[in-house]
Amino acid sequence: MEIRPNDLPRHLSRKIESLYVVHGDEPLLALEAGDEIRSAARRAGCDERDVLVVEPGFKWDAFIGANANLGLFGSRKLIDLRIPSGKPGLDGAKALESYAVNPNPDNVTLITLPRLDRATLNSAWFAALSQTGATVAVQPIERETLPRWIAARLARQNQRASDEVLTYLAERCEGNLLAARQEIEKLALVLPEGELALESVEGATTDVARYDVFQASEAWLAGDAARTIRILTALEAEGEAVTLAVWQMTEDLRAIAGVHAAQKRGVPIAAAVRNTRVWGRRQAALEKAVRRIPPARIGAMVTAVARLDALAKGLTAGNPWEDLVALALAVCGTPSRRSAASLSTRV
Repeated sequence: MEIRPNDLPRHLSRKIESLYVVHGDEPLLALEAGDEIRSAARRAGCDERDVLVVEPGFKWDAFIGANANLGLFGSRKLIDLRIPSGKPGLDGAKALESYAVNPNPDNVTLITLPRLDRATLNSAWFAALSQTGATVAVQPIERETLPRWIAARLARQNQRASDEVLTYLAERCEGNLLAARQEIEKLALVLPEGELALESVEGATTDVARYDVFQASEAWLAGDAARTIRILTALEAEGEAVTLAVWQMTEDLRAIAGVHAAQKRGVPIAAAVRNTRVWGRRQAALEKAVRRIPPARIGAMVTAVARLDALAKGLTAGNPWEDLVALALAVCGTPSRRSAASLSTRV
């Protein structure tokens, strides 16, 4: 049985299963899902908790033994098993499959895993756990839905905000939900209940957003100039290696050129984009870039990124981040003055 994180509180208010598996790569949502299950287990009479962390040298007999027995005074127990690597190994896989076949109904078992690859999701041990218990997949909140998530959090503390304020908060906490929760909780401490004014929120919050080069790639491929500048500025401030961002730009330009070449051979754009092995949200952004940037401009952009690569490696003088922003804006289709001046002969 699969349970969405938003539906978990309602599910736990009605019943509690003997097995829960929480997996995914959003730390805050995983933590909160686990806390909700632990609280429900306590309400159901699990007065003791055994915490087991699977690390090198872990003995799976400990997991089997913990589930075989009741608590010290005959009470129910919560078995809190954490597998940080997501890989239980051969012995662990056997132990988990065996437990799934015959779970202890007197205990509640919570298994916490990171984001799992397709092979692990299709493994026999995970399939056995999924069939026996309830699984809760916690995934990162997408940028478009982040304002709605923030609004729901504000509502818990009897506060509300306009779309403008919600967008402002989303931009300042994207990619860092743990810090976002702290910022939202701070608003409850320093601002009154009711409607929040933008000026008050600006003065009460800190920019805690975190980005990576793949988000920068999605932004410049999609043609979102403002977001591109914001992400590249943050990456530079965080000390991100500019060579990695330049490498990503190089790969993206090659992908655009590859799609143009495939189209010239008669391949439909959707199929050509899929063949570039660009996945997820960046795939739709890549298609936008292909439609926006004509083939005649790609050669000059590739030349520009080659020069930028030399600059990033210290082979020539200059500020590689400034030149990267200029090229990224050219890819967005909204070149800055610097773009027009420094790249006019190349892009």
